[in-house]
Amino acid sequence: MRKHASRLLMLSIPTIIEEILSTLLQYVDTAMVGRLGEEATAAVSTTTTVTWLVNSVPGAIGTAMLILISRASGAGDQKQVEKLSQQALLLSVLSGLVLGGLSVVLSPYIPGWMGADPGIRAEASRYFFIVSLPMVFRTASSVLGDALRAVQDTKTPMLISVAANILNIILNYILIYPMGLGVAGAAISSAISYTMSGILMYLVYRRKQELHWKWNTFSVEPGLLKECTAVGSPVLGTSVVSCLGYVVFASLVSGMGTTVFAAHSIAVTAETIFYVPGYGLRTATSALIGTARGEKDDEKIAAVGKLSVLLTLGIMCVSGVILYAGAYPLMSLFTPSAAVVELGGEMLRIVALSEPFFGLMIVLEGIFYGLGRTRYAFGVETFGMWGVRIFSTFLCVRVWGLGLRAVWYCMIADNICKAVLFAIPFLTVWFRSRRRDR
Repeated sequence: MRKHASRLLMLSIPTIIEEILSTLLQYVDTAMVGRLGEEATAAVSTTTTVTWLVNSVPGAIGTAMLILISRASGAGDQKQVEKLSQQALLLSVLSGLVLGGLSVVLSPYIPGWMGADPGIRAEASRYFFIVSLPMVFRTASSVLGDALRAVQDTKTPMLISVAANILNIILNYILIYPMGLGVAGAAISSAISYTMSGILMYLVYRRKQELHWKWNTFSVEPGLLKECTAVGSPVLGTSVVSCLGYVVFASLVSGMGTTVFAAHSIAVTAETIFYVPGYGLRTATSALIGTARGEKDDEKIAAVGKLSVLLTLGIMCVSGVILYAGAYPLMSLFTPSAAVVELGGEMLRIVALSEPFFGLMIVLEGIFYGLGRTRYAFGVETFGMWGVRIFSTFLCVRVWGLGLRAVWYCMIADNICKAVLFAIPFLTVWFRSRRRDR
């Protein structure tokens, strides 16, 4: 048990640090834009959920590669790892070209579809257009980063991510303030940091011994692409269902006014750092369980799953307490608007109590991904997002005319529902294994 705990911590700590530092730098980014006023914040936030939707494609490809490469690595099949590595590069480039083209073409229309106020649509469209230009580099960073994590290198992606985010903050300051480019400056700095991240991730990926292959051996493997599709499609479906839900969710909130939407968007960003440790643990857990599955080591799978759940619950309980205590000071970092701070702080205190459930949902999803049970995760996400969050939010906003507090209660209900649905099969298997051990 100690060996598994040590390995889990060694892999998860870099991913947790990566997530936390990236979020801290995102805080600075949001605060810089927030100083330009509520309209600037709303312009940047309007397309955030669409960006999540776009990122879901390379995210799904990366997750599929994480599962398949870690499994092949655990089985000791180096040739299979190299072939999968080739497909990872191919899919990252193809998805980047397609997604980049679509995003650029649709950028003038997206703010209107999101229900943004007419006064901020042009700025929001320009922002989305600029950050979509380096899409190939964005997809390469995501997919190739997961390939590195699959062979249990979590430190390098962390360092690249931190470097890219630091560059983003430096350029933000220069472009937003001294050069006076405002929201467009924030977009340009993000585009440059995306490009640097993609280039560095590719260079490291090509030099990684476990993933290395020669160009004269490159081939498109229909069988592996089919397997990647079988594993990744439910992951993509989960992400698309989730992101489309966030789009609809955000559009319902955006219609409540600029101040309310700004408070909602900033509060969502502010909360991020308090649950990102769960995502760091999820990545490490998926990689270890995928490797253990390749090794056909059921004892290791059970031990890693149990440890990751207990560790996540402990971390999220602490983070929830800290979030509750620091809700209002945290909001004040992002905006000078007293109304936005007051409303957003209230939302953060509400959601703080549900952080352990959110963390449990995140890490259990990672366990199911590592086991290759991606279809179940898709079903849970679909029911939680659309059957609980969107349906109840629609009733609260459009039918009953309730405020932002009710909207956040709907969001919390969704997270708790998904945590319970993931926990039921996990606990069932765990209790059965304990009975057998007795």
